[in-house]
Amino acid sequence: MYLRFCEREKLTTKMMDYQAGEEAGIKSATLYIKGKNPYGLLKGEAGIHRLVRISPFDSSKRRHTSFAAVSLSPEVPEVKIVIDPKDLRIDTYRASGAGGQHVNKTDSAVRITHLPTNIVVQCQNERSQLQNKETALKMLKAKLGQKQKEEQEALRATKEKKQIGWGSQIRSYVLHPYKMVKDHRTNTESPQPDLVLDGDIINFIESYLITQNK
Repeated sequence: MYLRFCEREKLTTKMMDYQAGEEAGIKSATLYIKGKNPYGLLKGEAGIHRLVRISPFDSSKRRHTSFAAVSLSPEVPEVKIVIDPKDLRIDTYRASGAGGQHVNKTDSAVRITHLPTNIVVQCQNERSQLQNKETALKMLKAKLGQKQKEEQEALRATKEKKQIGWGSQIRSYVLHPYKMVKDHRTNTESPQPDLVLDGDIINFIESYLITQNK
């Protein structure tokens, strides 16, 4: 959905990390998005997204509910964030491409855990382990910068910031027994989930941004 949205809005995307699901689908993926105001456009997409449909993996054709968590971090200048190497745990593993692409035979993929905050980033897109490590460190600095900004805003603001949690989905995509996409924050709806899942989410994004600026 987000790849197709970026195509529609002329934003460029780069897959930084891709982890396939154990049986099917995607376990996790990390996108690097560039263009005109990508974070400003997409920041409202952070949260839990709920999908209700007839599972293609259920021989009894029963209805299943799935959840996906979305998080975003803006790119920040490196000089603003200082990381102590002692606070990092760096693991390497074999990179695996999406959709049956070439699988590297060396442990070039990198996963970095920032121990004080337990923030984890990983990258397997680059050609070498060193390049993956450098990119992962940039991703970590972006996440730490965003965390720092949110903490500062929380000190200034009296309004409690709603946390991402499994019980607080921001949007539902229902494919069965009826067709409807609804944003629970703005009550924006669409009776065409196929179009929405194909990247036509600009109405939801604009509605959210309008409510935030009131």
